[in-house]
Amino acid sequence: MLPPVALPASSARPWSEAMHDALYGADGFFLRHAPSEHFRTSVTASPVFAQAVRRLAELVDDALGHPDPFDVVDVGAGRGELLQALPDVPRRWRLTGVDLALGPPGLRWTAEVPPLEGLLIANEWLDDVPPEVLFDDRVVLVEPDGTEVLGGPATAGDLEWARRWWPQGRRVEVGASRDRAWAAAVGQVRAGLAVAVDYGHALGDRTAFFDRRPTLTGYRDGRQVPPLPDGSCDLTAHVALDAVAAASGGRVLTQRDALERLGVDPTPPPLSLARTDPRGYLALLQATSQAAELMDRRTLGSFGWVVCPVGIDDPFVG
Repeated sequence: MLPPVALPASSARPWSEAMHDALYGADGFFLRHAPSEHFRTSVTASPVFAQAVRRLAELVDDALGHPDPFDVVDVGAGRGELLQALPDVPRRWRLTGVDLALGPPGLRWTAEVPPLEGLLIANEWLDDVPPEVLFDDRVVLVEPDGTEVLGGPATAGDLEWARRWWPQGRRVEVGASRDRAWAAAVGQVRAGLAVAVDYGHALGDRTAFFDRRPTLTGYRDGRQVPPLPDGSCDLTAHVALDAVAAASGGRVLTQRDALERLGVDPTPPPLSLARTDPRGYLALLQATSQAAELMDRRTLGSFGWVVCPVGIDDPFVG
């Protein structure tokens, strides 16, 4: 990628500011659009994902001794797709969506993560927390039409983050804001488990590749589009999952590993079942096909899970 031009124009702003307003401002993208209208997630791809989250919540509930209420809090809940898809929810489970736009009735809604005892899950939330973007240790500014220009020197804090977590490459998407946001969310868990699910990268992946192809991009109507900070599209950037985990005392699993430990099995049913129970065979085949997509490392299976137990043993161990 060519560097941004050297002289900033008066309307250019840091990516962190422009992205925040484009997504969450008074006329922001997420206040006007449901995420499911524009991109596909593990939640919308398959009910298998919600079933796995339901199993995880059950494990946390057991570890906590079945408190009443037991909280299931979805951060960046969209229109409540995940919470509504959870099967067989006990009455004492309290389902809460955290988002700026209100979702359907029947769920609790709040704009801030509440204190909770139970399971906190954030599926594809952190990628929409605006990062700062640097080029050669200077802040990258952006015009409303997407034109990038170079601003002044980066802050000491952003430079420190870049030196630790992104030491190679001239262009850096600084994830300090994601680290702080996730640490604050985990801090609201009195006891239980916090899980962030997102596409991202680790230290060994951050090479000069990202100079040529930054992860900051846009999505509209199911297609990838240029990242315009004008409220017309979703803006997203990959998450430095190892940095997020370090900020919250957690660890990183692949989605494939996490789902396997929650009992998701992509193995197709035996063909002999098609002769004795055709309907059962087709139902199982559909479920295992969906599971395979969720666990395929070339697609959704490449997602990472940042897992942070609070006051309980890690349910993914053993």
